[in-house]
Amino acid sequence: MRRVRDAEATRRRVLDSATAEFARLGFAGARVAAIATRAKANKQLLYHYFGSKDDLYLAVLERAYGEIREAESRLAVEHLAPVDALKALVEFTWNYYLNNPEFLTLVNNENLQRAVHLRRSKVIEELHGPFRARLAAILARGMREGVFRRGVSADQLNLTIAAVGYYYLTNRHTNTIIYQTDLMAPPALARRLAFNVETVLRMAMK
Repeated sequence: MRRVRDAEATRRRVLDSATAEFARLGFAGARVAAIATRAKANKQLLYHYFGSKDDLYLAVLERAYGEIREAESRLAVEHLAPVDALKALVEFTWNYYLNNPEFLTLVNNENLQRAVHLRRSKVIEELHGPFRARLAAILARGMREGVFRRGVSADQLNLTIAAVGYYYLTNRHTNTIIYQTDLMAPPALARRLAFNVETVLRMAMK
């Protein structure tokens, strides 16, 4: 039993180390030796657990997506009115992005590589099935109650919820210069969240 716990702890340390290294340097720049050193493990053990650098990177991506979906699943939105439930999802996504910058960096890096690693995943579809169904159920409930208009695509709205937060945060450095304001100052963040909520609600409501 102890050996199982030790193995789990080692895997967790390696994934934590790899997440930080890949987020900082990207897939090409990260080095397995540096990941192993940070995790206090040797390279042979790392390869034993994960097989290759590519497989380790995929494991990092899968865990990152799993963590956001798990956190979202803990939102108790089913008992909320449809408008409040949709608002809660928008607020959750924004706050998760804000509090987990490594997630955005990993996603951005994988998109730069045209999702070459993620397309090999056998769990991503399973992870996102409940996520997609949840918003669809909220929209359907809102349509039945007459507060949401018919024909709103849950997938398109999910993409919009992600986009209005993702772009703002990943492009904050350049846009801070363009718009001559500190986009990460608390008042600016509060204004952006309010705008995100209003934007998404206007898309769904009658």
